[in-house]
Amino acid sequence: MHLKDDQIARLAERVLGDLEKGGLVTAKAERGALLAAARAAIAADIKQEEALEHDAEALLEQTLKSMGGGAGIDRHKMLKMIKDRLAKERKIVL
Repeated sequence: MHLKDDQIARLAERVLGDLEKGGLVTAKAERGALLAAARAAIAADIKQEEALEHDAEALLEQTLKSMGGGAGIDRHKMLKMIKDRLAKERKIVL
């Protein structure tokens, strides 16, 4: 998933606001610093997921090539299986 910077900023604002409303966090730093940290964490997570997607697609292509094209194989289902396995190996929650 690719989000624009303004979308990430709105998401970080929403998450921090919900955590504050729920009494789940108590700010020990300036709100701007907390928002910057939340934006950085979200952006890093998205970057990690994009790398996982890229690696899964490369592995799928390599696998299909070794199978002679993989006629009759559901690419979408196989990509999901590869992605799930890579996520588990890398301890990434999708």
